Amino acid sequence: MGGTARGRLRVYLGAAPGVGKTFAMLSEARRGRERGKDVVVGFVETYGRARTARLLEGLEILPRKTMAYRGATFTELDPDAVIARAPTVALIDELAHTNVPGSRNPKRWQDVEEILDAGIDVISTVNIQHLESLNDVVEQITGVRQRETVPDEVVRRADQIELVDMAPEALRRRMAHGNVYAPEKLDAALANYFRVGNLTALRELALLWVAGKVEEQLDRYRTEHSIHGTWETRERVVVALTGGPEGDTLVRRAARIAARTKGADLLAVHVTRADGLASGGDPAHLARQRTLVEDLGGTYHQVIGDDVPRTLLEFARGVNATQLVLGASKRGRLAQIVSRGVGVTTTALSGTIDVHMVTHEATRKVRDRARSRAALTRTRRAYGWGLTLVGMPLLTAALRPLHLSLPSEILLFLLLVVGVALVGGMWPALAAAVLGFGLLNWFFTPPLHTLTIAEPENVLALAIFVLVAVMVSTVVDLAARRSREAARSRADAEVLATLAGHVLRGEAALPSLLARMRETFGLTSVTLLERTDNAQTGPIPERISHTRRDDGWRIVSTSGGPPATSPGTADIDIMIDDRLALAAHGRLLDASDRRVLEAFAAEAAVALRQQRLREAAERARPLAEADKMRTALLAAVSHDLRTPLASAMAAIESLRVSEIMWSEEDRAELLATANESLIKLNRLISNLLDMSRLQAGALGVTLQPVAIEDILPRALDDLAPAPGLIKSDIPADLPEILADAALLERILVNLMANAARYTSEGEHVLVTASRLGENVEIRIIDRGPGIPQEAHERVFMPFQRLGDRDNHTGVGLGLALSRGLTEAMGGTLVLEDTPGGGLTMAVSLRRAA
Repeated sequence: MGGTARGRLRVYLGAAPGVGKTFAMLSEARRGRERGKDVVVGFVETYGRARTARLLEGLEILPRKTMAYRGATFTELDPDAVIARAPTVALIDELAHTNVPGSRNPKRWQDVEEILDAGIDVISTVNIQHLESLNDVVEQITGVRQRETVPDEVVRRADQIELVDMAPEALRRRMAHGNVYAPEKLDAALANYFRVGNLTALRELALLWVAGKVEEQLDRYRTEHSIHGTWETRERVVVALTGGPEGDTLVRRAARIAARTKGADLLAVHVTRADGLASGGDPAHLARQRTLVEDLGGTYHQVIGDDVPRTLLEFARGVNATQLVLGASKRGRLAQIVSRGVGVTTTALSGTIDVHMVTHEATRKVRDRARSRAALTRTRRAYGWGLTLVGMPLLTAALRPLHLSLPSEILLFLLLVVGVALVGGMWPALAAAVLGFGLLNWFFTPPLHTLTIAEPENVLALAIFVLVAVMVSTVVDLAARRSREAARSRADAEVLATLAGHVLRGEAALPSLLARMRETFGLTSVTLLERTDNAQTGPIPERISHTRRDDGWRIVSTSGGPPATSPGTADIDIMIDDRLALAAHGRLLDASDRRVLEAFAAEAAVALRQQRLREAAERARPLAEADKMRTALLAAVSHDLRTPLASAMAAIESLRVSEIMWSEEDRAELLATANESLIKLNRLISNLLDMSRLQAGALGVTLQPVAIEDILPRALDDLAPAPGLIKSDIPADLPEILADAALLERILVNLMANAARYTSEGEHVLVTASRLGENVEIRIIDRGPGIPQEAHERVFMPFQRLGDRDNHTGVGLGLALSRGLTEAMGGTLVLEDTPGGGLTMAVSLRRAA
């Protein structure tokens, strides 16, 4: 399959279950079949929805793969069957689905990647809550943690993403009509996950995520087609910072401009010039302004450019900015006559970008003037030549009527030469010295109007004049060069400091580094490559790795337009080590820029290694958890087994003492104590052994149809609660469930014991059950103090007794074991707050066919 073109992935994205993703996918499949396409169904889940099931009629459905896990049978997508059938398009529902343990791939999206690599197009579905980056946000909104996720990069790489949108009110009406869930499950769904507020927030998340994907596609299209003009598809406000105190005012004004439009972006940019002019800025001001920008929801960028206005506009057009905020100039009138300044020049060249000139109290005039002497630009050299050609004749004309002594005239000419040197550097000053020598000789040295010099001391004076002029010019030029080098080093240091700051503040290291490289040096694309011709020392993380290979190189991460696939195809290539290389498209860099880029490249290599170390640490975490479990298990065995064992031994030893004549009541009490202690000991040991089997994956589960009304009485007998403490309300027509009878009894005993322990005095524990779609839900409801929402998951950790301070009520395995046993039977166990106070434990298991 090495020469097979990769298939195309199309994803239907929805904000919540029931918006119609699968329906839209099947409708597209039927339209494709009518057009003659070879379309097959690899895996589609209808969830009993009649309208969705009708769309499957007439479509070819491939057989699923049957797998056994812990005594139960499951069906999964069979990627080998899809690849062997080799259709044009395969329909594969639920991209984020987790496969049954033992499958070749743990996730369905990895099965889809194999099918795409075989050259087969795939149409799939996913909900916004299953995207990895939004998982915690969705949990905060809905209170439900999604256990099945898919990396954002997998969905972003899709060739086409289509949003299936529905208003929250419309979705709730659809549910009320019975088109999503069964009637018995409807009330709970509408009152919890499917509240209008939840659905509105999820809808906004979906719209914003798709908008970001569309923006990426637009940027790629503009890059591929060399479109440099601004397309006002979205408001983006860029504020230019110089590092002066006025930056705070500019940032706040730009933030207010951005806030006028919903969803507008705020970007701050600081231009560091290599020649030291209008660059740098006070690091303290820049650091404060960078923090201010990020606090206001914007991003900070730093770029290098010799021409500040053009560099600003190139950056603004590169990010497709619509508005540019600049500080109004405080330059004097004379300076404005000589040079228009950054603001005026930027406005003249801005084109379709709106430029806002913001007035401010702070001024940079004195500082800019002092810094302008630090290096010699083309403009300053032009001023030097102009001063030479105009100043020397004017000085000659001014001195002729004065009839000063020759030494005085030489000193005045020398003063003008020094001024030319300070303004224009060596070559204008040398020209001024030669011209001044000629003018002094012709107009002021006897005999006049000839090049002959009569007095020897005049020859010495003129020679010293030329020598001093040359020395001063050389010193000024050398100082200017050193100042230029220092300014460039400062610019490079600021760029590297900005880079380090972004990494230290927790940005995604590798993507952030490559993006900073691209925008700092004005490149089209920057790509980190890794050799593939030798064995890898470790797997490349799926989140940042692409599968493209070319000439023995693999793209690890890229930013910008079309990436370079090997160092030989790039405009700039830097070998970081024998395994990694940085390749970039765009412009050629000079030696100093390349040195800075090499520092960036080394940092990128470090970021990649850190990423892989974190991946390795994640893989090692289960081992650490297992070790922690063993330690806690030993502690529990050494302490919590002693109490019931000691009680049983004391009772039995007392009965064996022949010297004491026990009454019948005393004997009965001692026997009851021994019996109760041994029951506790047996239950504790069973829990420990079952938890060990769960951890090792060796717990045997036999699923068969079971009636809850047959299991509950045995669980109550085993629990032996106080009379009237536990009441049950099980419907007579409740269907049987697929469960292991012994394990279900253990689950109910543990949950009812926990509820009985914490229920308030005078209240009772209620056990109810109801059918919810294809499942049956058993609910154990108490009226105790309840558990805070943030602790709902923590109580399921082994050896947790929330709020307990003694070790006489068990080792804290009841809830952890109950969830483990429930999941082993293919069910779920979740906690909910009981309306009016208390806790509800809901066990959901599949209904028997």
